[in-house]
Amino acid sequence: MEAAPAPEAGQKFATDGYFIATGSLIADDVLAAARVGMDAVRDGQFDTGVPPTNDVTHDPSQLCKINNAHLASRGIHDLLTDSNIGQWVAALTGASMVQVFATQLLIKPHNSQAGGHVGWHQDRQYWRFWQEPGGLLTAWVALSDVTPASGPMRFVRGSHRWGFLDQGDFFGSDHEALREMIQMPDGAIWEETEAVLPPGGVSFHNCLTYHGSGPNTSAGPRCSVAVHLRTQEAQPVPDEPNYYTSHLDDEAQCPVIYG
Repeated sequence: MEAAPAPEAGQKFATDGYFIATGSLIADDVLAAARVGMDAVRDGQFDTGVPPTNDVTHDPSQLCKINNAHLASRGIHDLLTDSNIGQWVAALTGASMVQVFATQLLIKPHNSQAGGHVGWHQDRQYWRFWQEPGGLLTAWVALSDVTPASGPMRFVRGSHRWGFLDQGDFFGSDHEALREMIQMPDGAIWEETEAVLPPGGVSFHNCLTYHGSGPNTSAGPRCSVAVHLRTQEAQPVPDEPNYYTSHLDDEAQCPVIYG
């Protein structure tokens, strides 16, 4: 298990807008419990007695996305609090505080074709309840082997430095059409990197970094938890009640994992 990033990792994250930890960051027992929790939540079984925050449906031809599954599963909650994800975020960003504000359990079935696509987008498009994009990022935790065939996350290097373009669509299935729609700054280059990860591997990305993924053509499902995080820089929009920012004082829902 990788204990800490190399000293140059923070500069790479700042330059590229993402960092891919290709070794496991999660202890084997914590990872195994999270996988058990994943299967249970997918099947509508919640060992905490609390459901996730969207209806759980599982169409084997479509990407299964379950919001805040950590509320429904002790194993998934422990993945957030009993790992060194917070320490890695602090090392990569210089943060003095790291807090979870939401999670998504993502199960991409094999042979999903277009139904397994995640279109090119910036997370900021869906996170307008924060005043500024600074201090907002995602840790994407692999619960299964993520291979080139399984539809890995793909990042556009340096695209966070383009600013907030508000173009793209998480739910879009035509990657080429979305790319044509995104108006890159003059001189910008579209350079993609795929995040191939072992179980327990983690990629980290800035909320302005363009990312997406293609279909899973492997023999098994691609499974992960996207952990959405804020540092002390990110503050909610005042006087605009929002589900996510209204629960920041609830340690069970929004645990502080560093600081």
